[in-house]
Amino acid sequence: MPAACESVLEDIEDIVSAEDLKPHDRQFVRRNVFPKVRKRNSQKKVQTDDEPPSDSIIPGVQKIWIRTWGCSHNNSDGEYMAGQLAAYGYKITDNSAEADLWLLNSCTVKNPAEDHFRNSIKKAQEEKKKVVLAGCVPQAQPRQEYLKGLSIIGVQQIDRVVEVVEETIKGHSVRLLGQKKDNGKRLGGARLDLPKIRKNPLIEIISINTGCLNACTYCKTKHARGDLASYPVEELVDRAKQSFQEGVCEIWLTSEDTGAYGRDIGTDLPTLLWKLVEVIPEGAMLRLGMTNPPYILEHLEEMAKILNHPRVYAFLHIPVQSASDSVLMDMKREYCVADFKQVVDFLKEKVPGITIATDIICGFPGETDEDFQETMKLVELYRFPSLFINQFYPRPGTPAAKMPQVPAAVKKQRTKDLSQLFHSYNPYDHKVGERQRVLVTEESFDSNYYVAHNPFYEQVLVPKDPLLMGKMVEVSIYEAGKHFMKGQPVSDAIVHTASISRPLAKGEVSGLTEDFRRSPQNGTNWKAQPSAEIPVRAQFSSWMALQLPLQQDRGGLKILSVSLALLAVLVMFYYGGMKTEL
Repeated sequence: MPAACESVLEDIEDIVSAEDLKPHDRQFVRRNVFPKVRKRNSQKKVQTDDEPPSDSIIPGVQKIWIRTWGCSHNNSDGEYMAGQLAAYGYKITDNSAEADLWLLNSCTVKNPAEDHFRNSIKKAQEEKKKVVLAGCVPQAQPRQEYLKGLSIIGVQQIDRVVEVVEETIKGHSVRLLGQKKDNGKRLGGARLDLPKIRKNPLIEIISINTGCLNACTYCKTKHARGDLASYPVEELVDRAKQSFQEGVCEIWLTSEDTGAYGRDIGTDLPTLLWKLVEVIPEGAMLRLGMTNPPYILEHLEEMAKILNHPRVYAFLHIPVQSASDSVLMDMKREYCVADFKQVVDFLKEKVPGITIATDIICGFPGETDEDFQETMKLVELYRFPSLFINQFYPRPGTPAAKMPQVPAAVKKQRTKDLSQLFHSYNPYDHKVGERQRVLVTEESFDSNYYVAHNPFYEQVLVPKDPLLMGKMVEVSIYEAGKHFMKGQPVSDAIVHTASISRPLAKGEVSGLTEDFRRSPQNGTNWKAQPSAEIPVRAQFSSWMALQLPLQQDRGGLKILSVSLALLAVLVMFYYGGMKTEL
């Protein structure tokens, strides 16, 4: 795709020449932009002020399609970018064909995810769409050939997405890949109080930290997310409070490794969790994200107490990856199989009924048949109800990619064997006939049921009764499958409403302050609306000026300085003229 310029930058202003407008100057000069006058057929629809001609390049009015791949952390980033763009006035659309710009938010964990990302870029170019790339793929390898000439927003720069989109629409290729720092110390990322559009208005995804402390030989995400950087406890608690005030009834804590939270800022995960449970209203729930064995080992007693809390799901995702110590050593996982078993055994004893989910990589370089059989025995022992099976893919630039590889046919067969073992048992059959308390949060993929989760974060399908959505209700389990149960609300069930306020509408922008919501627009008070109808570019510009670091407002400061200098000259000229007359 042709571009006016391309560079890897710490700051967007570096691409702008002396003659070009700075990103923060545009609000002062839009009055001088005159759209092309077009003759209209009287039978055609009259175009409104909010719908400029289709060939207009005025930023802030285009339609944007956002596609996200990967983990919940990536999904949270996508929600934040959608919220900022919608708050500024862009229309977020689910129809890729009608969009003017595609924002592609990538995942670098496995080859197939990057292949989908690459194919989407190619399709966008074929359809003559503007493209902005985000996520871990371009952050980790921005100089790949298929990324050439395209705009990139780094994983720690998502609060600058409006500026990158604006410049891309104007024909520039912009790349913001820098790290956020405070006095030289790396920060967790963009602010948590940015506007966002939740994919599910009932679920808030909070990234508690970015990066990790490990150096796994197969991991490409480390190249993108970097070393551990945690958000302060008080900021995370404030974000949770705000979410509940917007009708959220379930919070997911996510990161590359939640167990390592706080080690860089002098705190730890249990401290954060105890502060969070204090603000969770009755009927709402908290789900903890993935944690690696080494860090949870240090807090087993406290974690067991927290996972027994009535407003915390008794669920933990602990990736083991392999049951062979020699393979774990080659992976540089920093634990042995005995450590993993200690964590699982302790939690299963202290938290009755807890769900332990885990990950396994099949065919890691050097894995022998004996190594793989140890992994099969581990799965047979614990019969994990949730098991993520991954065939090994060598990721470019990782140490594992340079190791002697297991033949593809062997990797494929081991993946098949483990999958067959996993599907040989049904973890929920013994629960038929139970009465369970469940929280209803979404619709099933086939649209035939609502999806709820019981206290162990096991999936329960319930009837599609709109009165149940966002509520906690008691159900009777009448059927069980491999990945779910089905429940019917009991006649004497007490329905709990977790939300302390009305949930936001789907597509409505979250994170806007009351002052922002009440800002005058055309002489009236503006109320938050679904993203397709948000006419608030002027207010968002003011909000950006308050929220972004001062260093990002150099353009505005320059205008202010020039204006003051001109005013001083005029005053001197005026008083000089008066002295001459006297």
